[in-house]
Formats: sequence, C-alpha cells, structure tokens
Amino acid sequence: MDNTSGTFSFSRNKQGFTLIETMITIAIVAIMTAIALPSLNNFIVQMRVDNEVNELQRLLLTARNAAINSSQNAQLCPLKANDTCKPTTDWSGRIGVISIDGLIKEKSAISTGDKLTFTSQSVTYDPSGRSDNAALITFKYCPKSDTDYARGVSLSISGRSYLSADINGDGKDQDRAGNTISCP
Repeated sequence: MDNTSGTFSFSRNKQGFTLIETMITIAIVAIMTAIALPSLNNFIVQMRVDNEVNELQRLLLTARNAAINSSQNAQLCPLKANDTCKPTTDWSGRIGVISIDGLIKEKSAISTGDKLTFTSQSVTYDPSGRSDNAALITFKYCPKSDTDYARGVSLSISGRSYLSADINGDGKDQDRAGNTISCP
C-alpha cells in the first residue's frame, strides 16, 4: 500500500501466452477438427441429397397441380435448351414442368458426379391428377461419394409422390414398397 495516496499498487509483469500454451491450444483445436470433419462431410452430403429429393418432389407436385388446374396434361421431364422435353432417361441435367402454356418451373442440373435415375423419359399427369405410370415407380438420387445416403421419391399410379424413409432402421432409405434405395 502506497502510504501517500492510500491506494494499492501492484507491479506485475504483463506477459502473453507462452510457446507451450500456444502449442497445446493448437493441438487441441487440431484434434477437435479431426474428430468433427468426417461428421461435417456426412452432414453436407445428407443435406445435399435431402435438398435434391425435396426439390424433385416439389416439381412433381407442381406438375400434378398444373394438370388439375388447367384441365390439360402436364409433364415433368429432362429439358432441351429450348425448354421443351428431351426424349431421354438421363435426368442429371435440367428438368422442368411443362404444360400447355410452356415451361412452368425448372430445376438446375444435379451436382457433378451424383446420379438421378428414373426408368421413364417423363412423367405425365392427366387433368384428374393421375400419372401415366402403370405401377409404383421411384426416382433414385445417388450421391457420388456416399451411396449409403441414397434417397428416392416414389410415384404412385394415383399421381401422389412419397419421399423415401428408413423404415427398417438399417440406416438406408426404402421406397413405399419396402425396397432399399440402391445405387447402380
């Protein structure tokens, strides 16, 4: 205590972190990153797949609603450069909803290396909202690096679409018929 002013004074040397403290901090951060990175990559793949199948289901709903509302057929199909249906079963490029009025809505191409498979060249809805397929058929979305995260959208004869889900708890999605969504 300083007797003249009645206040305490401390004379400490102010120092930064030591080299050892800095190295330990960097090591802890590196370990935490190494543990979290694989989980983050899996999360990113799952989110990409979920976004793609949800967008595909919205396109199917849009096509069905367009057919019902216009009392005319509407299609979901791969697109040519002039926004008309391309006669192909390659669904990896742009796909869109086409009605009597032309292109209603489109989805951009999928991520490079991923696969979107479907056995038909298009899905056509009639004015009652029914699809032209004769049985339950499924769009399959397969990410390039993690095929265990494959998902699908099943399309019933009535025209309704259903997202795949892990029904049996094995970590892989199944379609409405209980078949595991598998990648070719």
